[in-house]
Amino acid sequence: MNTRLPQTTGRVESGTLIEVSDLRTHFTTPRGVVRAVDGVSFTLERGRALGVVGESGCGKTVLSRTIMGLVPRRGTALLGSVRFEGKEILGLAPKDMRGVWGKEMAMIFQDPMTSLNPLMKIGKQIMEPLRKHLGMGKDDAHATARRLLHDVRIPEADRRMEQYPHELSGGMRQRVMIAIAMACGPTLLFADEPTTALDVTVQAQILDLIGEQRRERNMSVILVTHDLGVVAGHTDDIAVMYGGKLVEKASTRRLFAAMKMPYTEALLESIPKLEDASHTRLNTIPGRPPDLVNPPTGCRFAPRCPYARERCSEEEPPLVATTDDPTHSFACWYPVGSPEYHETRQRLDAEKVGAV
Repeated sequence: MNTRLPQTTGRVESGTLIEVSDLRTHFTTPRGVVRAVDGVSFTLERGRALGVVGESGCGKTVLSRTIMGLVPRRGTALLGSVRFEGKEILGLAPKDMRGVWGKEMAMIFQDPMTSLNPLMKIGKQIMEPLRKHLGMGKDDAHATARRLLHDVRIPEADRRMEQYPHELSGGMRQRVMIAIAMACGPTLLFADEPTTALDVTVQAQILDLIGEQRRERNMSVILVTHDLGVVAGHTDDIAVMYGGKLVEKASTRRLFAAMKMPYTEALLESIPKLEDASHTRLNTIPGRPPDLVNPPTGCRFAPRCPYARERCSEEEPPLVATTDDPTHSFACWYPVGSPEYHETRQRLDAEKVGAV
């Protein structure tokens, strides 16, 4: 009996896995066309982890679902290109994507309680992709499912195999989702807010588990989250999205050391700090995300940006590389560290001191 888990070894171990070029996902609604993803481009190398960060409604989940071919077809316009292992997959019919789902690409969805089938036992849900995609017999699939539960740190695998989702805790359900996603040894894993509604300890365990599986399998990961703190220690690169667009991209180390986009800075400053005194007022980003039916002219963050000037409301800044690092790109006329930024920062700090 073969109970060895599917691995990504045997495939090419390096090089570009996925290349996204000028990707646009537009939904037709009674209010007008929603530009949920509006011209996003990036590449992801094999074995690397990319964090896609932004507020709710910025387009990060639609981006991942578009790449996987999981957006509804009716009333949806898909433009641009998504090349996976050199093959164009954007707009492929579901019947053509079935050979990719599970076996080449997999997703850990945000809410395991609504993603798992409440009427099917855990074991059967893990065995299903093994039998369908890999052609395993019932006994081999059962043994492999037990091993997967062991690998995702779920104790008493035999008993858990016979339980239903509602009988497990939130952390265990999320581990089951990871086991299902890992079942066929995909080369690319999407993790869409995988730690939502979990306590801090379980969050760390889940993120460490995903990282461990990535390293063991030389698997690429796209981690979707609103929290820069989550991606800080679990990704190689970070892409920041706002209003359906990519506004900054850099290696994780570089982004935290020399971020350029004021929106990225605002996300970082909104994270609670352990050293702050009890009842310290949290930093927030004023205003609300842009209406993607009628986005503002110029920079979409300008109405909420404390450093915005007249040009920001008139001209949309292009995504350009920094002078000292071609892998670090940003879209801002007056980036963090510029003379205009420092001038405004000094004025805001002085106003804050005067208010106190």
